[in-house]
Amino acid sequence: MNPTSRPTLRRWLVAGLIGAGLLLCLAALTIYFGATFSTVAIVVGILAALIPVGIVVPSFLWLDRFEAEPARYLIFAFLAGALVATALAMVANTGAMAVFLAVTDENSAQATTAIFVAPIVEESLKGSIVLLMWWFRRQEFDGIVDGLVYAGIVAAGFAFTENIQYMAVAWTDGGAQMLTGVFFGRGLLSPFAHPMFTSLTGLGIGIAAESRSSLVRVVAPVIGWVLAVIAHGGWNLLAFSGSGILAGYLFIGVPVFVAYTVFVIWVRRREGRLIGRYLSDYAAYGWLSPGEVEMLSSMRGRRQALGWARHSGGSQRFTAMRAFQDNASELALLRARMANGHATSTAPQTERRLLDALSRSRAQMLAPAR
Repeated sequence: MNPTSRPTLRRWLVAGLIGAGLLLCLAALTIYFGATFSTVAIVVGILAALIPVGIVVPSFLWLDRFEAEPARYLIFAFLAGALVATALAMVANTGAMAVFLAVTDENSAQATTAIFVAPIVEESLKGSIVLLMWWFRRQEFDGIVDGLVYAGIVAAGFAFTENIQYMAVAWTDGGAQMLTGVFFGRGLLSPFAHPMFTSLTGLGIGIAAESRSSLVRVVAPVIGWVLAVIAHGGWNLLAFSGSGILAGYLFIGVPVFVAYTVFVIWVRRREGRLIGRYLSDYAAYGWLSPGEVEMLSSMRGRRQALGWARHSGGSQRFTAMRAFQDNASELALLRARMANGHATSTAPQTERRLLDALSRSRAQMLAPAR
């Protein structure tokens, strides 16, 4: 078997194409913002839009604690949402607006575009990014949690760029007073709106990633996307309901957000139980102890173990404990993919590598502190 450089060359070509696409969209958005708004309005918009990002992104990183996704994939998801999805959505929504303006008045055109066109366009673009990440990076896409995390990060990027535009428009048209109102509505009352919509698509893709059924793998993402479009359209309908928007937010938006929060907490605990179930297979053969499996199955147990490691052995033991937990999570989720028929042909070699890494990290963790 003669090794070649083709896989490496392909990776560099793909990375180059992705980078070029992101830069092209960045240039297009920069030109648009520069031609439409003053420098002050853009700076104000960016600063205001950063605040909801600081609320949303850490929430999805919290969800991703059991088996953290590679940082480069999360960064790509955010940039793809902020640059590619937003740029294409602006073009599509503007085109639809122009078509409706030809046959109706401006208010009707805005409402029609926002309620019927924008949800389809935006949820299709955001969802496609998550779908592509699952399709091309299945070895890093383990199920429902990953679907929610990637969908949330993509949507956070999309909302960031969209909020820059809304904040800049508010500053330009009404100064600080209008900016405050827009920021309160978009940045504080509904920072999770886009992530919640796209999470429905991410949930469908996550279910597909866990399922053995070919039918489920096709239908689940489609159902998730349809629900995302409906939820997005319904939210935009509330925005055009005039004085009823506050009542809609209180009696519809808040309960939906509470239900979403409860669901996210349940999903994270479910992942812990999933990790415990598949690590039990290795405990049966002596790779882990029952106590270690119990610790690795809950975030509370993991935090307590990390605290013990830090206080008993300093940074060296703490680092080893974190590596032990990370290796165990990867191993359990690999085992889950193998059980569901989603593992690649290299899964046995990866399993052996992770078992060896698990043993090394345990040895380092239990070594006498120096």
